[in-house]
Amino acid sequence: MSVPIPRLATPRPPVCYHGGAFFEAVGEEFDTLERLSTVISADVLDAWFPPAPSVVEVIQRHLPSLLRTSPPTSCAGLVRAIARARGVEPVNLLVGGGSSDLIFLALTRWLSPASRVLILDPMYGEYYHVLDEVIGCRVDRLMLSRADGYVLDPIRLVNRLRTTSYDLAILVNPNSPTGRHVSRAALERALDGVPKRTRVWIDETYVDFKGSDESLETVAAMRDNVVVCKSMSKAYALSGARVGYLCGSPSTIDALRGYNPPWAVGLIGQVAAVAALADPHYYESKWMETHQLRRELASGLTRLGVLVVPGVANFSLCHLPPDGPDASELVGAARERGLFLREIGGMGRALGPDAFRIAVKDGATNARMLKILAGIL
Repeated sequence: MSVPIPRLATPRPPVCYHGGAFFEAVGEEFDTLERLSTVISADVLDAWFPPAPSVVEVIQRHLPSLLRTSPPTSCAGLVRAIARARGVEPVNLLVGGGSSDLIFLALTRWLSPASRVLILDPMYGEYYHVLDEVIGCRVDRLMLSRADGYVLDPIRLVNRLRTTSYDLAILVNPNSPTGRHVSRAALERALDGVPKRTRVWIDETYVDFKGSDESLETVAAMRDNVVVCKSMSKAYALSGARVGYLCGSPSTIDALRGYNPPWAVGLIGQVAAVAALADPHYYESKWMETHQLRRELASGLTRLGVLVVPGVANFSLCHLPPDGPDASELVGAARERGLFLREIGGMGRALGPDAFRIAVKDGATNARMLKILAGIL
């Protein structure tokens, strides 16, 4: 009788935590979606405003057909719409199912355990997860100081890249969770000093809140060692559609194109993104409103004794007062009251146990959040 040979289990890295715990309260089998209007999902950075009316109208009008129809295989129409809106060529673009899709696609092709990468600390935690847990490469941190307001000094960044041999450097600008932004002009000057051997990845998920003219897409389109990663989730209110893209030189993008699966973005996502890009005035008005809402929320948090880091995006990094709960206790207490906040200890070693991140919502919801937090603090 033959004896079966046991299969060795393939070790798998832990799943990266992104927030989004609010959906447990909504219902993950989607049978109580009406709770979306009452549960406050401030642990993720979805837009507080709806997509443009033109986006909603085209999706509603064609929804039965969109649901049953296969999308364009290579997303060619979406690529052309992005190229027109951003002032680059279609050969500079690679689309995917949100920025996470593209992070996993590109970094796992470019890097190996022998690679060395520089990241900011604090910074969006998915990058460290992919670099350390999935690829296993060496990861160094450029620490951002709370005493300096977590501001990135581009000269300090370039000096680090020139004195140590890195395969890749990753920036999020505006940064998450800090909300701090380095101007396009300052970063463009800094990129001139980066060694050609080092590729620079700039995540611009939140740059539209600062202004579309602050994007470095046109710079990336002309440089083999610069890539910009963009998401249409937050600034265009399309988180559920999962649309993102990379912008880089033709040679950089072409080397990745063969690894991008067909139908990388679903038909509803493609249609919604094209319609959104055609309505810039609506979104620009919402980005301006976001700044006012963020200032009002920050003012209310300050009155509760919370230290709010100045930012430019649709969220705020906060530090709790020393005589109250820590961030873990606050997040737990708020969750019991239907408010979901993001504990951000996993985003960097520089933050400390008193740090949390809160998304900007509409005025009425901001008032609800402040009332809940006042009851806790």
